[in-house]
Amino acid sequence: MAGRFVRASKYRHVFGKPTRKEGCYDNLHISRNAWDTNLVKANPEYLAVNWEASGGGAFAVIPVNEKGRLPEQIPLFRGHTGPVLDTDWNPFNDSVIASGSDDGKVFIWQVPTGFSLYTDAEEPTDVAPLSKLTGHSRKVGQVLFNPAAENILASASGDFTIKLWDIGTGQSKLTLKHGDIVQSLSWSANGSLLATTSRDKKLRVWDVRQERPAHEVQGHSGAKNSRVAWMGEHNRLATTGFSKMSDRQMALWDVGNPSEPIGGFTVLDSISGVCMPFWDDGTQCLYLAGKGDGNIRYYEYENDKFEFLSEYKSGDPQRGIAFIPRRGLNVHENEVMRAYKTVNDAYIEPISFTVPRRAEVFQSDIYPPAIGSKPAVSAADWLAGKDGIPAKIDLESVFDGTAPKEVPADYKPPTPAPAPTPAKAAPAKKEPEPAPVTQRAPPPSMSEQKGSISAMANKFQDEEEDDDDADEISSFEEIAKPVQKSIPAAAKAESKPVSPTKTSPMKPMPVSQPAAKSVQSPLASPTPVAVSAPIHSPTPSSNGSVESSLQQIKDLIAAQTKTITAQSEKIGKLAQEVDTLKMRVGSGPQDQSERIRQLELELEAARS
Repeated sequence: MAGRFVRASKYRHVFGKPTRKEGCYDNLHISRNAWDTNLVKANPEYLAVNWEASGGGAFAVIPVNEKGRLPEQIPLFRGHTGPVLDTDWNPFNDSVIASGSDDGKVFIWQVPTGFSLYTDAEEPTDVAPLSKLTGHSRKVGQVLFNPAAENILASASGDFTIKLWDIGTGQSKLTLKHGDIVQSLSWSANGSLLATTSRDKKLRVWDVRQERPAHEVQGHSGAKNSRVAWMGEHNRLATTGFSKMSDRQMALWDVGNPSEPIGGFTVLDSISGVCMPFWDDGTQCLYLAGKGDGNIRYYEYENDKFEFLSEYKSGDPQRGIAFIPRRGLNVHENEVMRAYKTVNDAYIEPISFTVPRRAEVFQSDIYPPAIGSKPAVSAADWLAGKDGIPAKIDLESVFDGTAPKEVPADYKPPTPAPAPTPAKAAPAKKEPEPAPVTQRAPPPSMSEQKGSISAMANKFQDEEEDDDDADEISSFEEIAKPVQKSIPAAAKAESKPVSPTKTSPMKPMPVSQPAAKSVQSPLASPTPVAVSAPIHSPTPSSNGSVESSLQQIKDLIAAQTKTITAQSEKIGKLAQEVDTLKMRVGSGPQDQSERIRQLELELEAARS
């Protein structure tokens, strides 16, 4: 285990949460056409599903809040004379959708106001197209709206061309000519460039308004289909495809220099289904959903490589899948992405990718601003050469239930983690105030209390002695001040090592009193005489001579010497008695043990 390192990421524990059957969209007739598209597209309001219908092509639009088993007969969006191969929602109008069909036409549709699958009519009324865009000579396999410009649509056809439409006027202004069938396409964030993969195994980056490829490089070498996803505002592309040995691969490309993928091709597995990539510019994550299997891998983009996060596994394979725009996420549940996958061509299951944390408040660190519903430039301005990033919305306003608040396209939200920290750190700085309460935790022992009392008594005695010295100086002017100060100072210096009043020998006297009164009385009796009588009497007020003071000090020293000698003798006797009793007792009676213990306490007190 030594040397293991876990990469820090707030999305490291993101998990996919499936929906119960009652929360799915059941009783569907999903198209069984073998054309390689995603079959389903989603926005915050509606789902669009390629429908298996007789009498021409059709697709169904399902309001996201109408879950459960759908009616047997629902209103369809009919108009194509061939199967519908692909659809795409207008990013700036949730009720406008484009469709491409096997009949070579592109239709624009408007979802009616108050549209619902549940009607009182016996026969539901189908929806007719709003406009028809004609110009391709063969089937239209992909349609994709420009993410920044209003009403600009790209359509890829089997005639080896991509046409750029202004759906407001119905005119095709630009055409990109390929050498083979286009397999996937993806816009840059500002809508100025378009990346494509095709059956000739080439990856191209198109300068759309110049109608020519800015870069054309060899992509995945396998014969099966490959996909490309532009990584939002990054100058990077993510592709999925196959090797010559039919292993599934992924790769990261630098748009400015795409000669070779960054870090080479990464082998995923050997499953035969196409891997569908989806980029989330908010979490900086890439989702890979396998067509024909039930797994969805997700990676975090960091330091020019994809770091594997986790994998959603399911026993129900998907043929099609769609991810919604971030402005439609449930921010109250810490949902960072939501997908809708088709299951068994019969129902659609929502999958919610969630960050596992408490969600009482808005989690600003996992919800950077999302692309809003207002385009950056108009169709005419875009065709004239203007670019821009659409305005973003602050998802906290969505959390509060108010109207979405717009922020600049280049807005960088403040770092969320430090925001609450100062509020919590301010009271933390005031916490040392109760510190004195915690520092008095160990209570003083009885000996310490009595020792402090005796020290206080000594202090007052010293102060009284100083006061007497001051009176002495003021009353007898004939005595020089230096001489007067030097004598008491010397006397105090001589008495400090042996005086029981200012040193530790005072402490055992109170401690030994409860131990044994017979032992304490001879030790304690000389002490008051030595402390009180000499300290208060050596004032020269009676005779005014220094000799009398010196004589009294000598008497004090002699008395203290006798006391110390008596104590030493007593200590020796006690030690001898303790040793004798220890030798006799062994495992003797309890009272002898108590006697030894009592004598040991007295001995320790006398030694201190």
